[in-house]
Amino acid sequence: MDALVVGAGPAGLMAAEVISAAGHDVLVAEAKPSPARKFLMAGKSGLNLTKNEPMERFLDAYAPLHPTLRNALEAFGPQEVIAWAEGLGQDIFTGSSGRVFPKAMKASPLLRAWLARLEARGVTMRRNWRMVGLGNVTEFDTPEGPVCMQAKTVILALGGASWARLGSNGAWVDMVSPFAQIAPFTPSNVGLLLDWTPHMTRHFGRPVKGVKLTAGAFESRGEFVISKRGLEGGGIYAVTRGLREGATLTLDLLPDWDEEKVKQALIQRKTKETLTKFLKRALRLTPEKIALVMECAGPQPNDLMTALKALKITAAQLRPMDEAISTAGGVRFESLTERLESRIKPGLFFAGEMLDWDAPTGGYLLTACPATGRLAGQGALTKLS
Repeated sequence: MDALVVGAGPAGLMAAEVISAAGHDVLVAEAKPSPARKFLMAGKSGLNLTKNEPMERFLDAYAPLHPTLRNALEAFGPQEVIAWAEGLGQDIFTGSSGRVFPKAMKASPLLRAWLARLEARGVTMRRNWRMVGLGNVTEFDTPEGPVCMQAKTVILALGGASWARLGSNGAWVDMVSPFAQIAPFTPSNVGLLLDWTPHMTRHFGRPVKGVKLTAGAFESRGEFVISKRGLEGGGIYAVTRGLREGATLTLDLLPDWDEEKVKQALIQRKTKETLTKFLKRALRLTPEKIALVMECAGPQPNDLMTALKALKITAAQLRPMDEAISTAGGVRFESLTERLESRIKPGLFFAGEMLDWDAPTGGYLLTACPATGRLAGQGALTKLS
């Protein structure tokens, strides 16, 4: 066997595509009954393939960016993802925000076309094969009993440690740790837990738009949702890295107003006008924004300017790791070559979310998975040649 790929998500399938295209035999082992379950789930509300924007801005989303990941993304970035999807017969469009989607919106048509192309190239898929040992041979529990596989190259694309029900549970750490350094997993792209007072109940499920969120060095103009358990949505996910480092979430509820404009509005408040009526009339704040002011700064804030331009959301906690869309942590790039090969065990490669990198949602997560799968596949080809 030339190449054994463990994990049939976007990273593993891309590695299999690269190797099989060069004429080598490839077996893909997947622990679940069907491949790419997280990929399919990500496409349930619209498959955001990538983000079509200038390359340097695109790369900034991965900060701090390791040179190996930069190389992978520069070689297989937004334009390459679009061309690849179109090569699978998918019509693609770019939304007003730069996010790229297949016109079908769902992931299933693209995945079917991809699997059909791999099958046509002779790639073998084994389902319900769960890796239980890694060494001179790779051991699996299968429906037919224990199986040991020996291959010239092994590419692991086992995912991170979130969404365990879809297969990404980080259970591979003990098997991999003899061959690579591993950074502890932490949640990323995850909502916040907050204990609301009863007056917030009527706002559950409501979106909050037109806000700037800041947590440490990270900023976002994305929207978020007030939920029964706290806050969630793209705007929150984009600043998860700052929150994880201990920064407080700060909201600018009027990001398009400078402080002088807000000050002029504040001094025009009528003497007997309630704060709620004033915020709605003079500042055009939505009920959800007003509720957040009352909840986090009090019904009569001492410093209304700060409450509007730098509202602090204190006592918030990140939700558990299995509720996260992705995780930071995993196999450190420093323990791998520039082609993602283990420095300790030649012929063993790593790809996808099991590598130690982080990025927000919005197409960045999905792009990095096939990009690193492609790089690992090219590394395996070099080894095979």
